[in-house]
Amino acid sequence: MVRTLERRLHLDVPAADVQDWPRMQVLLGPRQVGKTTVVRQLLERHRNLVSHYASADDLISAGRSWLLEQWQVALAKGRGALLILDEVQKVPNWPEMVKALWDARPGALRVVLLGSSALGLQRGLTESLAGRYELLRMLQWTYTEWSEAFGDSLEHYLVCGGYPGAHSYQGDWPRWQGYIRDSIIEPVIGQDLLTLGRVRKPALFRQSFEILSAYPAQEISYTKLLGQMQESGNVELVKNYMDLYSAAFLLHALPKYSSKPWQLRSSSPKLLPGCPALVAAVMGERSVENDDMRGRMFELAVGLEMIQRIDRISYWREGNHEVDYVVDLHGDLYAVEVKSGRRRTSKGLDAFLRAHPTARPVIIGPEGFATFAANPEAFLRAVAGPA
Repeated sequence: MVRTLERRLHLDVPAADVQDWPRMQVLLGPRQVGKTTVVRQLLERHRNLVSHYASADDLISAGRSWLLEQWQVALAKGRGALLILDEVQKVPNWPEMVKALWDARPGALRVVLLGSSALGLQRGLTESLAGRYELLRMLQWTYTEWSEAFGDSLEHYLVCGGYPGAHSYQGDWPRWQGYIRDSIIEPVIGQDLLTLGRVRKPALFRQSFEILSAYPAQEISYTKLLGQMQESGNVELVKNYMDLYSAAFLLHALPKYSSKPWQLRSSSPKLLPGCPALVAAVMGERSVENDDMRGRMFELAVGLEMIQRIDRISYWREGNHEVDYVVDLHGDLYAVEVKSGRRRTSKGLDAFLRAHPTARPVIIGPEGFATFAANPEAFLRAVAGPA
């Protein structure tokens, strides 16, 4: 992530040799995954870089004048200075002010925006800053990142992986679970989604997250989800809740694969919580001890690796036949079956290949997972069977 940010900011090129920086960089992702740490690492790697870092979190009340002040401080340091604004979503009407400051002198500064509220940032970007920024998504940690940082096994990652700040608490389950619930889940729901999402039934909304997290890597109908809620609602309410959790990067809902795009919205989703830690924190320490749930968690890990690197991912089911993931890589179709230890047959894969003769089959098991996780796209292209 640091290298990507360096490249986009042209930090390997002298400021005098760059005509302008046409877009701001927005570092977007869930809470507690290290976005601010990435920025600090960037500054540490480029100590001679002319920069100004400011966080709206340092103030009791940060207003438009605060944004103006930070922008002017950076401008005074010269053309091409790097301005980093952290927790920018806490400034009232920040998108309009940033837009005005940027448009007044476009390209005069290299600008990075980030904050803890993914939903707050996204709404501001879409409302006022269209065409003026590039997104850098930084999601929960993948297995490759986790193992490189901590040396943990895959089995350990499938229970506790995703949020680096919780790693030091893993020997103390109540403390670990409390951290995930109180420092990650609750701030997202209470401070971000309930404040910005206009949710009319907060208790039902909170309960829905508990229910959604209990079905990792599983297809589930909206009607079944609705039936587990303790208050009345409708399918559109469930879809709205899922959209909000997706916007906050707590959940990914994969559509059913279809060659007819208009059918995707009405299909039952396959639920992928943002990381294994969310499932364990909600369901409890012993939730992944049975073979079926361990298999689901491995299937979840496979899906999360692809979501971070590949855009077009879905699943497929017809009757009793299913394929875990269907991946479209620039027009090449891959049918991905996860060999997770659960009792499965290959009939689903065979049925999909008969229906889609150009698709190429891929089977991923624990023994090949590390290689797959290092570069999912390269792995699919290298090992896929013939169409």
